[in-house]
This record gives sequence, C-alpha cells and structure tokens, in this order.
Amino acid sequence: MGPFLLKRLLTLVATLAGASVVVFVVLEILPGNAAQMLMGPDASPEAVAALAAKLGLDQPALQRYGHWVGGLLTGQLGDSYAYGTPVRDLVLERLALTVPLALMAMAITTVLALLAGVYAASRHNRWGDVGVMGLAQIGIAIPNFWFAILLILLFSVKLQWFSAGGFPGWTEESGGSPLEALKALLLPAISLAVVQAAILARITRSSVLEVLREDFVRTARAKGLSRRAALWGHVLRNAMIPVVTVMGLQFANLLAGTIVVENVFYLPGLGRLIFQSIANRDLIVVRNCVMLLAAMVIVVNFVVDILYAAIDPRVKASDL
Repeated sequence: MGPFLLKRLLTLVATLAGASVVVFVVLEILPGNAAQMLMGPDASPEAVAALAAKLGLDQPALQRYGHWVGGLLTGQLGDSYAYGTPVRDLVLERLALTVPLALMAMAITTVLALLAGVYAASRHNRWGDVGVMGLAQIGIAIPNFWFAILLILLFSVKLQWFSAGGFPGWTEESGGSPLEALKALLLPAISLAVVQAAILARITRSSVLEVLREDFVRTARAKGLSRRAALWGHVLRNAMIPVVTVMGLQFANLLAGTIVVENVFYLPGLGRLIFQSIANRDLIVVRNCVMLLAAMVIVVNFVVDILYAAIDPRVKASDL
C-alpha cells in the first residue's frame, strides 16, 4: 500500500500545481481591469493606476503568481476588492452552505441511483427495467435549473411547503436552526441530484448486469443463496468499481454545479459568491474560489483511487 499511496500523493501534488498555473493564466488573460471596475468608468487614469498599484496589479505576473501560491500554502488569501474583507472568511462562510448542499445532493443521488439501478438489473428486460431506465433517460435530459424552477412552482408557489429561496442559517443567532436550514436546502439538493441519480442508476444497472453473469454468482446461487442475498451481498460490492468512479466525478460536479442552482434559489453559497465576484471583476475572489473547486475535484479523485484499492486489491497490485 505504501508505494501505491506515495505514487497517488505525488500525482495529487503535481495535479494541484498544474491546476494553479492554469487558473492563474486563464484569469490573467481575461479582458478588463479590477481597479477600473472598482473606481468606475469616470475615474481618472491616475486614480486607476494608484489603486492598481495598491492592489498589486502593477507587479509582474510571475511575482503575483508566487505571492498567490504562497498565500494558498499559508492560508493568507488576501482581501476581496469588492467586499473589503479577507477572502478566507468569505469562502469559509459560503462553504458552510455549499458543502452541506453538495453532500445532501450526493446522498440523495446515491440512494436513488443504487435502488433504481439494482432494481432494474434484477428485472432485466422486464417492465420494471424498462420503466426505470425510461425515467432515468428523462432525468438525464432535464436541465438542473429548469427542474429547480419546476420544484419552486410546485412546492413553494402552489403547495407552499417550502420557501422559494433564501437561507435562514444554521444557528439561532443567524435567525435559523439546523432543521430550517436543511429544509431550505432540500429542494436545491433534489434539483441537483435528479440528473446525477439518473446517470448513476444507468451505470449501476450496467455494472450489476455484468457481474451477475460471473461464475461466482452462479456458484453462490447453486449453493442455495437467495437471489436477493446474492445481489446485495456479493454482486453489488463487485460492481462498485465503475459506480465509485462515477460517484467521485459526480460529487465534484455537484460542488461546481451549485453556481446555477444557488442563484435560482438565491442561496448565499460559494457558487453565488463566484457569480457576484465575476460581475464585480473581483479577480482575487474568483481565482481563489476556482482554485478551491479545482482542488476539491482533484482531492475527490484521489480519494476515489484509494477506495479502488480498498474495494478491489487487484487495482492496487496492477499499479505497482
């Protein structure tokens, strides 16, 4: 396990370094000027130049990249141009909403997909299989933001079971409670999960069907094991390798996909912060938030690789 883990750690570090270069370079070549945006279109060139110097925008790109990476390593992310507060505080405040939202959506995705995928595989080429896969195909075709609007119209406008938007907070000091906060995140989580659950259900079905044809499944059935016990006790674990792969990618997509859904439900999460920072040309916030999302994607893939070795030792052995 040692060489396998070391190789994955080195790959993780190299990928993070490459991602930081890409994020910095892409944002550097974008048109516009943060100082000009903050000062307004009628500001004099001297005032804009003075503000640019104060913000460090007049420094060479390589020097600014070095300062940024050093800040990432030490947790000193600088101050937002638009908000005037430390970027670290802004990000941590918004992550308190975005991460639970993504986790809730991933939990809903996993439960729905595993149940639907295993159910469809156990009824291969029967009406249950056809019906579940038909619903999955519809789920894949539905855009998240459109489904979110439908949920608001049904459960908020017509039935009035949920709020149409906003977030009350996790504590009484912020005017809310954990239960109210989870209730406010339920509709956004469902709108995020519907497409991902449909995709994962199809992957689960295909993987389970492939494992069901293996010799060890027929042997287990011949020894008197019931179909349900063989399905959930033997088949599902051996079918989890491709499923875990897709789950890891989906969780990363859920973190990044909150940008649109958070704006539909007017949630003060990381996605809305990125959207507002782009509009304000607040590059220091955009850069750090995008790098954070990229790092989350890379770390999730690293965790998936480790789970590979835990689920199937052959993966670890073949990599050495």
